[in-house]
Amino acid sequence: MKILGVSFDYHDAAAALLVDGTLVAAVQEERFSRRKNDARLPKTAIAFCLNQAGLRASDLDAIVHYEQPILKFDRILWSSQQTSNGSTWFQHALKTWLYAGKFDVRRRLAEVTGLSEDRIYFVGHHDSHLAAAYYGSSFQDACIITLDGVGEYDTMAIGHGCGDRITPLARVPFPHSIGLFYSAMTAFLGFEVNDGEYKVMGMAAYGRPRLAAAMRALFDIQGDGTFRLDQTHFNFLTPQETVLTRSLTDWLGPPRQPNSLFRIGDGADDVNDGGAATSAHYADIAASVQRCTEDVILSIVRRALAHTGPRPVCLAGGVALNGLANGRIRRELDVPLYVHPAAGDAGGAFGAAAWYHHQVAGRARMTPPATAYSGPAYDDAAMLRALESYSGAVRVTPCESNLDAANIAASLLADGEVIGWFQGRTEWGPRALGNRSILASPLRADMKAVVNERIKFREPFRPFAPAVTADAAAQYFELPKTVQPDDPECFMLAVHRVRPEMASVIPATTHVDGTARIQVVFPDANPPFYRLLCAFAARTGVPVLLNTSFNLRGEPIVNSPSDALRTFFNTAIDVMILGRFVVRKEVWL
Repeated sequence: MKILGVSFDYHDAAAALLVDGTLVAAVQEERFSRRKNDARLPKTAIAFCLNQAGLRASDLDAIVHYEQPILKFDRILWSSQQTSNGSTWFQHALKTWLYAGKFDVRRRLAEVTGLSEDRIYFVGHHDSHLAAAYYGSSFQDACIITLDGVGEYDTMAIGHGCGDRITPLARVPFPHSIGLFYSAMTAFLGFEVNDGEYKVMGMAAYGRPRLAAAMRALFDIQGDGTFRLDQTHFNFLTPQETVLTRSLTDWLGPPRQPNSLFRIGDGADDVNDGGAATSAHYADIAASVQRCTEDVILSIVRRALAHTGPRPVCLAGGVALNGLANGRIRRELDVPLYVHPAAGDAGGAFGAAAWYHHQVAGRARMTPPATAYSGPAYDDAAMLRALESYSGAVRVTPCESNLDAANIAASLLADGEVIGWFQGRTEWGPRALGNRSILASPLRADMKAVVNERIKFREPFRPFAPAVTADAAAQYFELPKTVQPDDPECFMLAVHRVRPEMASVIPATTHVDGTARIQVVFPDANPPFYRLLCAFAARTGVPVLLNTSFNLRGEPIVNSPSDALRTFFNTAIDVMILGRFVVRKEVWL
């Protein structure tokens, strides 16, 4: 059976293709369009998935969209009836839906693919997340929890996965939402919603969670893990201009201005005209939001497990990308945990296909995806064509093999160079996991500033992830137990403490609070990247590298060789390893 799952019209449009229960391809549209969080119908991603499998659209048994558009609009209509400004907000929403064609998802997919509309189906938003979380895992019996902003009417779902079936158990209705809470506070802290949540996590390390208890009191968590959120401070129902309310600013003060200076001074609590004390105030809010969110998530998981009985846990939904919370689940609850690598809406494309395969078509349990590398790959000929466009501007040295390229890269990294690393298939999800990465030595304390300021052009407080070989991970980090190849630590989805004696060894990847968002690399999961880590260890004694996504601030991770070269020339990256080609700049463009 050939099933194409798609997500689009809101954010993180994507396509994923299952063939007889095996994930053949999955990729976000943004990687092709170069438009971050591209929400448009993923025409190019669909074409790639079909081409990867050698199929035409007419070969598909089903195309499955990751949510129910009409039910979602029904919730918008319901929301408009709950507030005094609902009519104006509803008119704006209706115009947006009509302009974007959100009522005509089936017709639009039929036009793009040529497939008849009777083979195009819809799955509930949180059903897609439940399926992505459970069927992406290797567990045969698990408690499944999905947490995000909002789907149709739900903001959270709990289910029980057993064998090839999922039984939904409980749901939380809109507007009670941990995802919308975190997004609202992301906006309050001056960052862009659906993009700046990672910045809140980074900023949190600089503050004190002095308001966490008061924020936690806004949540009333029930015995089965569901919850209610006090709506006093938020406008989730009709947020035409902002989700924030006067009540919130009366409590916390004025929102932080976007792109304003962030610096920590003496930690004073009062808010002044823009100095270190102001930064400390916002850092404390970030720390409080993060601690509250972690506590709520842990309470939800504990109570869900008390309701379902002890078993492994599977997570999906955008909130499941909170690595600090995932790390605490691993350490404090001592349960096996799987987090889908593309836990947000992009992963809903895979979940929609997986739900249809099991719950509708009644097929046997699919093979869990072996890796997160499911996007396009490019051969030597494609790389050389891209390099020809930069003739005279680059010096290209071909290596005999990728192993030779890894050895050269390791020597460059040991010498303090920053490299762009482009290998194999693109990663599925928001993390660069060693195929589209910017890499640097973690041994130099100044390397964090070098990469943030000269290459990524982003806020100086943002941390970087360490990639480490699986056999050395416990030597450098305080891990809860032995890491397995599908654990969150393998996808940069869990934060743990750096061992105190190692913090001075890898200062560039140790955050200000002594933690790190880890990527554990197994030799079978990514052989080229593992070889590079080993080669770097042979030169330095440390099997760890600073790994960040190969992109500029505000852009998607690079996809093609041309994308990589463009980024290479727009940054201070010293050298790029493009497959087996070592690329150096002869001139700056």
